[in-house]
Amino acid sequence: MNPQISNLAIMLVMMQVSRRLDMEDPTIVLYVRIAYATSVALAWTVYQLARNKIVKKNDLTTMKYVAPANAMAGETEGKLQVTTVRDYDLQEVDSAIKSIYTGLAMMGFMHLYMKYTNPLLMQSISPIKSALEHNEVKIHLFGKPAAGDLKRPFKAPSLFGGLGGAPEAKTDKKSIEEAEKAGHGGVKAE
Repeated sequence: MNPQISNLAIMLVMMQVSRRLDMEDPTIVLYVRIAYATSVALAWTVYQLARNKIVKKNDLTTMKYVAPANAMAGETEGKLQVTTVRDYDLQEVDSAIKSIYTGLAMMGFMHLYMKYTNPLLMQSISPIKSALEHNEVKIHLFGKPAAGDLKRPFKAPSLFGGLGGAPEAKTDKKSIEEAEKAGHGGVKAE
């Protein structure tokens, strides 16, 4: 099932659940907080398990690709990235962990400062769902082969499920050679 469609379905179900709950009742608010905290803790644990597997595996296979240009930073051409599979995987997992902290900060602000409880309930499933659908988790914890959609570098997910989306990294030999000749990047990240 498409993750965007399942996210929409979950949100619709959670909206119906939130309508039926008395969000003024301190006991219900406590249970909603516990559900959200548990979801975040489980997601963090899943990412840490994947991170440990990546470090233990220590795949130092060199990986070259041309990262798409960042139009927001004023870049017009992509940069050559030279890294290892281990470093790429760790970067992806660390990015996912940072997104947990960002979501936690946003929910903390909305719930503790602005006194909204419904978003906390709505987001009580998202962190663990996102963790279980993450490419690195699929590869390292569920043992799926790094082929097809799980081939590195990963495709950036589209916001609207296949309509457009971010430009993809180029892995073909011609693009890599052109980037090497042009001198756009290529320094191995340490």
